[in-house]
Amino acid sequence: MSNPFFLNKGPISLDKVYELLKINDQKKKKFNFYDIRDLYSADKTSITFFHSKKYKEVAKSTKASFCLTSELLKDFLPKTCEPIVVNNVLTAVAKITEKFYPNSVEDKFDNKVLNIENRDYMNVIHGRNVLIGENVKIGTNCWIGHNTIIEKNVEIGENCNIGSNTIIRNSIIKDNVNILDNCTIGKKGFGFFPNKKKNLRYPHIGIVIINDGCEIGCGATIDRGSMSNTEIGKNTFLDNQIHIAHNVKIGENTIIAGQVGIAGSSTIGDNVRIGGQTGISGHLKIGNNVDIAGGSGVIKDIPDNSRIMGYPAKNLREFLRENK
Repeated sequence: MSNPFFLNKGPISLDKVYELLKINDQKKKKFNFYDIRDLYSADKTSITFFHSKKYKEVAKSTKASFCLTSELLKDFLPKTCEPIVVNNVLTAVAKITEKFYPNSVEDKFDNKVLNIENRDYMNVIHGRNVLIGENVKIGTNCWIGHNTIIEKNVEIGENCNIGSNTIIRNSIIKDNVNILDNCTIGKKGFGFFPNKKKNLRYPHIGIVIINDGCEIGCGATIDRGSMSNTEIGKNTFLDNQIHIAHNVKIGENTIIAGQVGIAGSSTIGDNVRIGGQTGISGHLKIGNNVDIAGGSGVIKDIPDNSRIMGYPAKNLREFLRENK
């Protein structure tokens, strides 16, 4: 994942990784890591992680030289990737990610914003009390509503409409996008590890990408990615009061009705229609051309061209037959 916003403090040596994780029984090698990445995007210079059998096929072909993993999963890795066995993979990932990106855990407000009238945005039509942070680019023919804050690290394309009372940070918004009132986009997701003394926060080094022609309804919340980006495909429309969690990928021409919640790291295909108040669990894959009826609870992968309904969600005909 290429992140244009968070400063990478690498490289970090293999010895330093062992020290951070309190590992004493590993073979000592001289090696420097320049980034931490997921299995999909890792290369020879980055460290990766493998925490669930759900990703075993991806793990088999990872290009990383070293991988944080468990004793049960290490044998799925290719011979070119040396396992670093830990008790809790995601906790280890959080510790190392915070060393590479120390600013990715905190999410304080941007205290360097200025009124848009004090910034150089001559081609933007704006309401009152619009605040703009540093490292913000806004294309031509854009409208921004009252009391909206475009915080640091945002790129907005041309012909975009941003509603009132909206907050955006750590995001790339392409052309012809409509974002309605009271949205929050690009804040960190709900990633932490419960602890009786103090919960451990998971760093979020990803961003939000909203592609051309999308519409985001009032009150929507789209979290930035943790280890990959959260992305909304072209011409996808989200209704009001929708929550998109970290690392979610939504395809093109998809329509999602109000009060839908999509948990972290799930993937939604192209041309999908999701009815209101549907809940989709995390780390799932919803195929292309899928219809999900309102109020459904999706807890497993859904293949292409399916029509499902119910809780837990199942084939529509099966659901109707059982509930006559």
